[in-house]
Amino acid sequence: MDPVRNPYAPGAGQRPPELAGRDRELRQFEVVLERVARGRPERSMIITGLRGVGKTVLLNAFRSMAIQKLWGTGKIEARPDQSIRRPVASALHMAVRELAPRHRAPDRIEAFLGVLKAFAQAGPEPSGTKAKARAHRWQPGIDVPASRGRADSGDLEIDLTELFVDAASVATDVGAGIALFVDEMQDVPADDVSALCAACHELSQIGGPLIVVGAGLPHLPAVLSASKSYSERLFRYARIDRLDRESADVALLAPAEREEVTFTDDALDALYGAADGYPYFVQAYAKVVWDVAPDTPITAEDIRVAAPEAESELAVGFFGSRYERATPAERDYMRAMAMLGDDPVPTAAVADELGRKPSSLSPARDGLIKKGLIYSAERGMVAFTVPHFGKFLRSQPA
Repeated sequence: MDPVRNPYAPGAGQRPPELAGRDRELRQFEVVLERVARGRPERSMIITGLRGVGKTVLLNAFRSMAIQKLWGTGKIEARPDQSIRRPVASALHMAVRELAPRHRAPDRIEAFLGVLKAFAQAGPEPSGTKAKARAHRWQPGIDVPASRGRADSGDLEIDLTELFVDAASVATDVGAGIALFVDEMQDVPADDVSALCAACHELSQIGGPLIVVGAGLPHLPAVLSASKSYSERLFRYARIDRLDRESADVALLAPAEREEVTFTDDALDALYGAADGYPYFVQAYAKVVWDVAPDTPITAEDIRVAAPEAESELAVGFFGSRYERATPAERDYMRAMAMLGDDPVPTAAVADELGRKPSSLSPARDGLIKKGLIYSAERGMVAFTVPHFGKFLRSQPA
């Protein structure tokens, strides 16, 4: 098989050649866009799921849909211990630039950009003389003077609410909407999550055409709920998981058939068994199988020959890179979790497996949560953020 024509694309956030099994979520977002465009009340949207199920791909697909509707869009990727103030400012700057050519009053755009610049510069500066000097030189690329008295109090909750209201007003002027996309939303600092929820709450009350679309790990709804009790009613939640058999087959067959290649039924059975329906694994196995197979149709024997190479690549790139980020104590904690199975496990059971007191393991558990390797499925329970990670750990030498 010609590797140049290989259609499969395993990658972080890389759109697969066929976005299968996500029709329900795409229809939900289409409804959100249409309702906001017509001035109907609608909630912002949150996508959750494990690593490798296609959250970022779906977020990017939503953004493309918004752009097709002539919305202004911007996207950020949250990072632990980094305020969202300046990333949000840059994202909204991009969104308003997309709307500006259609606005009949350039002075309204300039007034908003002045508020946006003031917002971006209003946050506390990093500590240290050199850091402060660099921070004061930081500019958001806005060639207008910063306004005073609007979105510049230094309190993110107040400032973000005022900024969102003003941005929504600009969108209303041109008969469009603005969508802010936030990837890795579980990493937004707690105070910033509270500010984001408060700003969305204000928008929902005034009916402003600005929505926040977030993507994050399965515990993201709990993070939002801990911040603001009304967050459960503030967002529309969509949990995405592995593909069912029919969708996984479509993800494999549709791009192959465009290259005049197909799979035998036994090959499809073998691939679904190996990838377990997880979109990233489907692409990873299919890419290697394509390169190994001598001709079409691709057979179960081709899957058997290709599987060790695909698993080796996953062990290094998908599993191994994450495992290497953990400290020795954190690795012990994960290995103990793996020995208890692949479902969420009680923290007390992990402590028993290690022969330790639960309180003594808190630093390791908290470190793994911060690194995004595990999450707290519910109080007293932990689970891996990466599918099949327990299986990978059990295959490693002690």
